[in-house]
Amino acid sequence: MSLEVIVGNHQDSVDIPVAWLTALEEIGEAAARMASGFAVHEENSLAHLATLEVALVDDETSARVHMDFMEIPGPTDVITFHHGEIVIGAEVAKRQAEEYGEPFGREILRYFVHGLLHLAGHEDEEQPEREAMETAQEKIVASLWADGLEAKLA
Repeated sequence: MSLEVIVGNHQDSVDIPVAWLTALEEIGEAAARMASGFAVHEENSLAHLATLEVALVDDETSARVHMDFMEIPGPTDVITFHHGEIVIGAEVAKRQAEEYGEPFGREILRYFVHGLLHLAGHEDEEQPEREAMETAQEKIVASLWADGLEAKLA
């Protein structure tokens, strides 16, 4: 797998250090390989992508994309497009990190991995699927965090 990962900060509501964007780009291919290891189908979008674009957006943009593409009102954490785009709600991540006592950078990483797992074929609409996806997600996040991302996303 050869995957170019481009991470952009398209909001100014919460502070996202440039170093975080770089760190996510640097581990992107490894994270994608890990997510592919948890693929639920042999055919998955992630296996065929050459480029993955990740956009961190504010609540207003997240809510617009959520409504335009899923017909659900309000901002959300992650929206994944199978052509190779992950939209992360930065303000949602900040609120969730505070609510759960998680480092903000780890919550951003979690949403990145969540998007990768969607590209690998995971769904989270039904409880059993959601549980399987969360288990895979937390294994990947823990592994990446322990492998040095904790220092880079602090």
